[in-house]
Amino acid sequence: MIGLEQLLAWKEAGSFPDDIPLLLQSMLLEAAGDWESAHRIAQNEPSSDGSWVHAYLHRVEGDKGNASYWYRSAGKSIPEISSEEEWEYIASALLKKS
Repeated sequence: MIGLEQLLAWKEAGSFPDDIPLLLQSMLLEAAGDWESAHRIAQNEPSSDGSWVHAYLHRVEGDKGNASYWYRSAGKSIPEISSEEEWEYIASALLKKS
């Protein structure tokens, strides 16, 4: 089982194994600066978690309108925390489900 410390180490290193859950891969790809690949994964995940990651990606992109749509699709409100804090929050929630 992957823990937050391991995920943060991969985030810091900018690389990770390819056998981790796709939405965690999406979060790590975004953190490594590969927004397009991160987005491709999130937009192909029809779950509410996929919508949440998708919303986060549009938030960090600066597209508030698109982010708002995806937060609503995920059943979430636009957060009032920094995107860095939200990254850890989403990652922690995804880890609990993996």
